[in-house]
Amino acid sequence: MAATKDPLSMFDKLNANVLLAVTPEYSRVKAAARASKARISAHSGPFVMKPEFITVEGKRLRYARGGRDSGPTVLLLSPLPQSIICFDQIWETLAEHCQLVALDLPGFGKSEGGNEVMTFEAQSKILDAFVRKLDLHDIHIVGPDVGMPVALHYAIHRDHRLSSLIVGDGPCISPTANGSIINKAVDSGFWRTVFRVTGSGAFVGGGNKLAYVNYTPSNEEVADYVESYRGRIGPITEWFKSYPQNLATIDPYLSQIDLPVQLFWGDLDIFLLIDTAHRAQERFKRSQLKIFEGCGHFSYQDKRDEFAAMVVNWVESGHSKL
Repeated sequence: MAATKDPLSMFDKLNANVLLAVTPEYSRVKAAARASKARISAHSGPFVMKPEFITVEGKRLRYARGGRDSGPTVLLLSPLPQSIICFDQIWETLAEHCQLVALDLPGFGKSEGGNEVMTFEAQSKILDAFVRKLDLHDIHIVGPDVGMPVALHYAIHRDHRLSSLIVGDGPCISPTANGSIINKAVDSGFWRTVFRVTGSGAFVGGGNKLAYVNYTPSNEEVADYVESYRGRIGPITEWFKSYPQNLATIDPYLSQIDLPVQLFWGDLDIFLLIDTAHRAQERFKRSQLKIFEGCGHFSYQDKRDEFAAMVVNWVESGHSKL
């Protein structure tokens, strides 16, 4: 297969570097990446995952299925600014043990949706309809980043079909311990305009620089992310604008979740700081916290083998011990 050319233009990289220059925490991640002795490159060749599309609640959603029909059901929710392709790195390992479903949440990845789906409530409503359409039961949801609050909202406000939650590196409590780049997106109309104008290439390129310590994505992977958000950064900024109001739909109810919860966090996450993980754990009835050392925001790739082992151990036996 011919190699895909770099999907980030010089303009994308220039704009991403401007964002990095105004993110003081970046120096910490950059230093850790330079010092890392656990460098990981993307698997070569075509993606293992074979995404397809389904229409749910009037939205065309991208998803993928795989794994063992007799295994525990694991539903992976897409993070931002990525898509379900980010799970390609751990797909084969999980497939040996689990029945797998991955979903690009509406408005994220290559699933349809605009401003009308940029709330936790709208996301979890469509998630609930998706689960019922595929007739999934006894689900272990893996929800990193934007998938975390959707998974929590689903557990709190829907007649859910969950066995457990595996969530982390995402919004969950108020006040949240945000990094400076998140505060810019939430609090500043100026910076939301900057994100819209510079576009998906700078959004993805800057995110990669800020979120990886060990992992280097392939051009094919990055191309999927850039294409996923081309012309769509506007609605994404609306998600950030309504961040405090959205958090109010889950924060007061966390202690009511009567499910085993596996929390996870990268110790070098500069989007949602690790203090969020410790404060969130105090709020759940039954939970444990896994901290990935020397790891950035995208822990499912930055520590992919350790992350996959955590999921397998949890769904096979760990969740039943809480």
